[in-house]
Amino acid sequence: LALTRDLEGCIVLHDLNPSALEDIQRYGRKAVSKAGTNFSIETTTDLERSLEGAEFVVVTITTGGLDTMAADLGIPEKYGIYQSVGDTVGPGGLSRALRNVPVMAGIARAMERQCPNAWLLNLTNPLTVLTRVVGLTAPRLKAMGLCHELFGVRGGLMRMFDATVDDFEMRVAGVNHLIWLLDMTVRGQDGLQLVRDFVADGRPLPIPDARGGWHEPFVDRWKLKLELFNVYGALPAAGDRHLAEFFSYFLTEATGKGEDYGVLLTTIADRQQQVAAARKDVQAAIQGELPALSRSSEATADIVSAVANGRSVRTIVNLPNTGQIDALPRGAVVETLAEITSAGAQPLTVGAVPPGVLSTLQPHVTNQEMIARAALEGDRSLALQALVNDPLVPNLQIARKLLDELLEAHAAYLPQFRQRVAAAV
Repeated sequence: LALTRDLEGCIVLHDLNPSALEDIQRYGRKAVSKAGTNFSIETTTDLERSLEGAEFVVVTITTGGLDTMAADLGIPEKYGIYQSVGDTVGPGGLSRALRNVPVMAGIARAMERQCPNAWLLNLTNPLTVLTRVVGLTAPRLKAMGLCHELFGVRGGLMRMFDATVDDFEMRVAGVNHLIWLLDMTVRGQDGLQLVRDFVADGRPLPIPDARGGWHEPFVDRWKLKLELFNVYGALPAAGDRHLAEFFSYFLTEATGKGEDYGVLLTTIADRQQQVAAARKDVQAAIQGELPALSRSSEATADIVSAVANGRSVRTIVNLPNTGQIDALPRGAVVETLAEITSAGAQPLTVGAVPPGVLSTLQPHVTNQEMIARAALEGDRSLALQALVNDPLVPNLQIARKLLDELLEAHAAYLPQFRQRVAAAV
């Protein structure tokens, strides 16, 4: 953002933690100074004030932090349920949704009051559910969900074929963290066939160097996505850690909890190490010299610039289905490429999806709708139905115990369920 000169203006940071706000404000001001751009950076712990007159609102939240995520992973593991991430689907995804939805709904309602014409850009998981909740809570707001998983896979393909971004044409369809490359060309050639040939030749896969800032559990080894590619004929375009959780058979005792497919479970200790390293980097930058600035692979700044300045950008977004994916319900949040202009986001029509790929998407689309409504309404019955339907949950008895324990563990963050119980009494 600091490098995007045509967005110069005011950035307002909002958080519940004044100390964190101060640190990021200081970091941001140094970044802006180093970039030579003209941004003012303000902070506030007051949500309503932060939204006054906003044109774009970027949401990155986690309700309860790593303490709650520890329960999201630990409680299911008691019942033999292993999660490689635990923030999108599975018991962890449902639990995180139940906590984050009231906060997201509150942000959407505050935007209706303070900045009803602003765009909401959601980068928070579970991304599909939370983006859908904005539409259910404040249907007149303009909102989209943004995820970088496609860019990681595309980066691997670029290394495979010594290609640039401009060498690719892609047809992409799915839901967040379960998107599929249905067709692809690389310099005009059939890209999916090129991948098949690359693998058949036994050439090394495009695995990022773990020493380049990634802890081992976060490295995408491509083994699982290539397994799915062999089955379905379309290439999944997300990290293996996310993909594994959408299926019942990857994260089991028989597979070494995913290790047979190159997937390592992400522990809370891994995440604590990641957070500690990030905080150390921020403090070092605040107290010393910022490293050289470079653009990240995130598309947020480019999207904001396109809408604000009338440019055109084609990128991957999560939007309500208005027909871009046949056979999926209208209104369900789906992930496809879209053209971003001053008029907003126009999703590219994908049309028909192969039956096998569609069969992987439909159950999760249904579940995510139930989770969104369960979280908004405090509906325990809907939450249980979603948990029973999830491929990581083996049976109804375990689903009941899981839901009871997760609701109890996170009761402080689940006012909607307390209110429903009180109303019933």
